[in-house]
Amino acid sequence: MSLKRLLSLLFIFFVFASGSAFAITDFDVVRVGITDNNFQNVLKQDVVLYATADSELCDRATKRVVARIPADTDIYVRQGATGLVITINNSSGTFRDAVLVSKEGLLGVRGLSRKGKPALYHGAFELIQKDNEGFYLVNLVETQEYLKGVVPNEMPVSFGLEALKAQAVAARNYVLTPRVQAYKDFGVVDSVASQVYFGANTEDDLATRAVMETDGIVALYNNKLILALYSSTAGGYTESYSNAFSDPETKIFPAQTKPFLSAVPDKSDFETLETEEKAKAFYEVRVPSFDIESPYYRWTKEWSATELENVLKTTLVAQSKTGFVYPVVREQDNIGKIKDIKVMQRGTSGKIMEVEIMTSRGCYNVTKELVIRRVFQKNGVSLPSANAVFELKTDNYGNVENIKVYGGGFGHGVGMSQFGAGYMATKLQQPYYNILRHYYTGINLGTIPVTVSKEDVTQTFWAPIGRAQIIITDTTAPKLAVMINGREHEFLISKPVFHKEFKVDISRYIDDGFNTITIHAPSLGRSVTAYIELVEKYKRLQYTPEEEQASK
Repeated sequence: MSLKRLLSLLFIFFVFASGSAFAITDFDVVRVGITDNNFQNVLKQDVVLYATADSELCDRATKRVVARIPADTDIYVRQGATGLVITINNSSGTFRDAVLVSKEGLLGVRGLSRKGKPALYHGAFELIQKDNEGFYLVNLVETQEYLKGVVPNEMPVSFGLEALKAQAVAARNYVLTPRVQAYKDFGVVDSVASQVYFGANTEDDLATRAVMETDGIVALYNNKLILALYSSTAGGYTESYSNAFSDPETKIFPAQTKPFLSAVPDKSDFETLETEEKAKAFYEVRVPSFDIESPYYRWTKEWSATELENVLKTTLVAQSKTGFVYPVVREQDNIGKIKDIKVMQRGTSGKIMEVEIMTSRGCYNVTKELVIRRVFQKNGVSLPSANAVFELKTDNYGNVENIKVYGGGFGHGVGMSQFGAGYMATKLQQPYYNILRHYYTGINLGTIPVTVSKEDVTQTFWAPIGRAQIIITDTTAPKLAVMINGREHEFLISKPVFHKEFKVDISRYIDDGFNTITIHAPSLGRSVTAYIELVEKYKRLQYTPEEEQASK
């Protein structure tokens, strides 16, 4: 058993003996808020829990076991006037917060299903009250086990092993560095609001292999974990982060740039699509790209003028609450008849950043891709993406009769395109690191950077091609002592004056596959900050008919 997994298990099962509950907050444990069958409500009033093997209920405040429960016993939990009321076999107790753990089995929630199966989970359940309004059901789970419940639910396994590996790395990055943490008691939820996590009962052998064969590997930029955004279908051209997202704290749009989330075309001769003419030419036809097999690669939506006016009466009011509709539209407002719809600004991929809706009562400006998609709904469903071109048809008097939208892609289109990754893996036979480097500009792949000072630090990782190096980004020590796969090594550090990093090639010491490395604490109170970088040959790929034909 790896030290990482051992620490995780010790954390989950024996932390109650420590001075503070759940004091360990390293990268090995994920905290997931569990929603309902509609993937909506995370705050609960009552649930019925159970375990597939014997379990223990612990009082989170006192860290003591209050009940040992046989397998498959119903554990009733409800929000009471003074705390959580937990009933087991007609015996009840009241708690501030509680934890349920089964060392040998899985945990379940009666009536909760995922993919048509009973929802089951590794790790532990934590029950946390929120101001006596209800409680959260939080799954504490080791990161690798969490990813096994994410990867096959975020990406079809038919996309192939290498695409699944790319998804595993992106999902690992995302859960370790989410864009926003909406709840203080857990980092992510189990729905598309974070990333889809359906638990142990939806695991798949190939996806599990992808998780294991990327163990310990993250995507880095300037020695820091990246925000690894991804979406279903980019449409042949991904968008820059700043053109699609607002700042999560200030709400300012466009957000500050993230160099690793820059717009990337699937072909180098694709022009930037900021103008109406170029966007129209690109999205009205099926331009060949890595995304071409997606059912949402190209799409159209159409409304009569009256139909869209009725839609806007509702959606402009709802989206005004986001702060990205100006002027604000209220329920009693009469927005009038549509006179024109003009795109005021587009991103590099042609994604709409601002659109102006001109009516007989005034002009309404809508900004940010998600808000724009939610404003222009069809049959209650938002636009698949904001890679869209409007076409208005008028009568002989210039009155708008019909509105058609041509578009491409599904989702925000920033970072990795999942359908594109599947194409690169299955049709072009590309390894996962080439896929990731295509979508995330200027990244490298490696372990999480750690600072070693007083105690040794052990990391495990999977090297796909048996080549790796230690990157030392900051040190006061003259040498580095490490143990690689059970053998001790010592390297002198002579950091060049004009370089920010010192690199040690360890390729000869590592195995193809799973590796363990321990960085020993330097002597005399010194410290070292380092990580293991995978070394792969990379050539930027672009869609060409020749490559497609050769792969068949």
